[in-house]
Amino acid sequence: MAVTMRDVAIVARVSPKTVSNVVNDHPNVHPDTRARVQRAIAELGYRPNHSARGLRSGRTGVIGLAVPELKQAYFAELADAVIAAAAKRGLSVIVGQLGGDREHEIELLTHGLPQTDGLLFSPEQLGSEDRDLLADVDFPLVMLGEWIFGGPTDHVTMHNVTAARSAVEHLISLGRRRIAVIGAHPEDETRQLGPSNLRIQGYREALAAAGIEHDPRLERVVAPWHPDDGAEAARELIRSGLEFDAVFALTDALALGALRALGEAGRVVPDDVAVIGFDNIAISHLANPSLSSVDPGRAEIAEMAVGMLVERIEWGTGSSRPARLHKAAFDVIVRESSGGTTVTAPTEPADAAQALNG
Repeated sequence: MAVTMRDVAIVARVSPKTVSNVVNDHPNVHPDTRARVQRAIAELGYRPNHSARGLRSGRTGVIGLAVPELKQAYFAELADAVIAAAAKRGLSVIVGQLGGDREHEIELLTHGLPQTDGLLFSPEQLGSEDRDLLADVDFPLVMLGEWIFGGPTDHVTMHNVTAARSAVEHLISLGRRRIAVIGAHPEDETRQLGPSNLRIQGYREALAAAGIEHDPRLERVVAPWHPDDGAEAARELIRSGLEFDAVFALTDALALGALRALGEAGRVVPDDVAVIGFDNIAISHLANPSLSSVDPGRAEIAEMAVGMLVERIEWGTGSSRPARLHKAAFDVIVRESSGGTTVTAPTEPADAAQALNG
C-alpha cells in the first residue's frame, strides 16, 4: 500500500496540511516542525506527487485524465471530448487507463500523474467508503463518475437513475411490458452508487410507476461491458425461453451486441423486440437498425470538468473553496431500434460543449 500524506502526518504528529506545506516548501513552517515532518517522510519512504513539484516551478500546461479502460467506447469518446475542451484553453492532456485496479487508483490519488497541473479522475474500484483518501490529495483534482460522492473535491457526473428511467419509459410508451435489462454487475450488490446499480434502479422505478410487475429473471448480469458480452447475454436470454419484447442495455456496447444476437435468432428489431442503449457513442447511428440511446451529456461533462479543474489550478492547492457537484443534462435519442425513423448521428463534442456555469 502506498504511503499517504496522512500517514506522514500521523507519524510527525501534525496535520496533512502541514505536511503539504513542508512538501511544497512553504516558508511559514517552524523549523522544528519541518524537521519532524522531513524525518517522517524519510522513515516512511513517502514520495511527494509530481504535480505539486510542477506547480512550484511553473505550470506545465498539461492536465491528466485517468479512466478505467479506453477499450470501452464511452471512455475513449470522453477522452476525445476532454482533449477538445482542454485545447480551447491552450492545454494538453495526458490520458492514462488504470484497468480497474484498486492499487493503481490509490497510487494515482497519492502521487498524481507526472508533469501535470491537475487531474480528472474516473475511478472504478474506489467507493464512497474511500472518500477520506481525497482529504490527502495535494494537487488540483476533479472527480468523474459515480463511485465517490460527498468527498472534498469537485465532482462532475451524469443523471444515471433519471436517464435510465426515461429510457425505460420510452420503451413502455411503445406498449412494451416484458422489458429485459442487460448489464447488471454482481460486484455492485454492495456498492449502491455504481453505474449499473443506479441504472437498474431507474429501470425498476419506471416499471413500478407503470404498474408493471418486476421479473428479476429479466435482469441479466454482464461483466465486463463489451459488445461480445452483450451478445452472449442476449443469447442466454433467448435460450431461457422467457418472453420479452424490449431490451434496455446499460451501455451502447452491450446494446450493439444484443442487436447482433437478436438478428441471429431471427428476432426483428423493433417489431419483435425494441432495443435502447446508454451512452450515445459515435457508432450508434451506424448500427442496422440504428440504435436508440441515452445521451448522458458527455460533452457537457468534459467541458464542466475541464473548466472546474482549470479554476482549481488557478486558485491553488491551498484554496478552501467548497467542493462543487455538477450533473450533466441528458437526452433520449430515438432511432430505428425503438421505432424511430432517423439515424441521427451523435453531436460532436466541440459543437455540443456548454460554457462553464459553476
